[in-house]
Amino acid sequence: MSLELTLLFFLLPVAFLSGWWMGRHNGNKGRAEIHGEEFSSGYFKGLNYLLNEQQDKAIDVFVHMLEVDSETVETHLALGNLFRRRGESDRAIRIHQNLIARPTLSKDQRARALLELGQDYLRAGMLGRAESLFLELMEQGLYQREALERLLDIYQQEKEWTKAIDAAKRIERRGGQRMGVLIAHFHCEQAEAWRQKGDIKSALKCLKQALVSHKNSVRASLLKAQIEQQMGRHKLAIKTLSQVEQQDADFIPEAVPLLLQSYNALEQRHKGERYLRQLLEKYGGITPLLAVVDLVREGRGEEDASGLVIQYLRERPSVRGLDKLIELQLESGQGELHENLLILKELADKLLQEKMPYRCRNCGFGSKALCWLCPGCKQWNTIRPVQGVSGE
Repeated sequence: MSLELTLLFFLLPVAFLSGWWMGRHNGNKGRAEIHGEEFSSGYFKGLNYLLNEQQDKAIDVFVHMLEVDSETVETHLALGNLFRRRGESDRAIRIHQNLIARPTLSKDQRARALLELGQDYLRAGMLGRAESLFLELMEQGLYQREALERLLDIYQQEKEWTKAIDAAKRIERRGGQRMGVLIAHFHCEQAEAWRQKGDIKSALKCLKQALVSHKNSVRASLLKAQIEQQMGRHKLAIKTLSQVEQQDADFIPEAVPLLLQSYNALEQRHKGERYLRQLLEKYGGITPLLAVVDLVREGRGEEDASGLVIQYLRERPSVRGLDKLIELQLESGQGELHENLLILKELADKLLQEKMPYRCRNCGFGSKALCWLCPGCKQWNTIRPVQGVSGE
């Protein structure tokens, strides 16, 4: 059944009962008859519009036939919400605007209508109008929690991170869920912006606040290490990166390239290899292994490097590990063996090109790069490195 027919069966009984009730409770018989005639005229007018596939006009007629009072406010709100859920924000806005314009609403009913209209605007992308309505509700002291949550959504879309932080803290103070993880990401967004502008001092200040809000913010540690490297402070960068394994071991692969960069800058490759071996022994993971393999290859040659990969693959099969082993074997392979290895290398490369190394644990969105905000479900901190044969 189409939405319009569903609305017809929903609205007509309500409109009929509304007209019947008004006529029954009207003390003046003549006025009741006039009302009945007006109702009948409106009813058939709306029905005619519907039969002629002029759904917008039909719905307008039926909505206006419903007298707005304490008995029908919920009907209007439900109808508007139905349109919004269907993505028809313009119809939802029209219904909720019509409702707010009625002087018979109580204070609470009007606030509820304002909340719904604000959500209509938000769904339609009219963020400025939505924000003004939610701020009005905050001033009135009504539906504040709901208004704050919608304001937080708006400020994230507009990248107003200072306002977003304030809204998140207010939600937390009102006894809602913990917002530390979210606030830390907002501080990191500020830090990224300051860094792009060349204001390193402000960027580091934001990252300090991020780690205060959420001490296990891997993102803050990675960004802080990058800034320390930029400033030539590689010992501090290594110290910062060493915190990642305690913050969230799944993100060790993100720290490995930065660790190698700083150890190389300090000409301490042996220390780097020792630390990476510790990480490999403790947590596993193909990224630390490949980093160690490259160091072994440069220091002791392909044979020792190949032996290390083979030992690891026996315990934990990995496409990336197999690709590295083929690469190492190509150095010594000749003739037909070399040609066969080239075929295998091409196949492994194609598998790696097609795989998504990151995936959202909330909606399943796959990504080639690490995103802190999932493009699919718009949730923070849900995208993680893929584990297993095709991942870490």
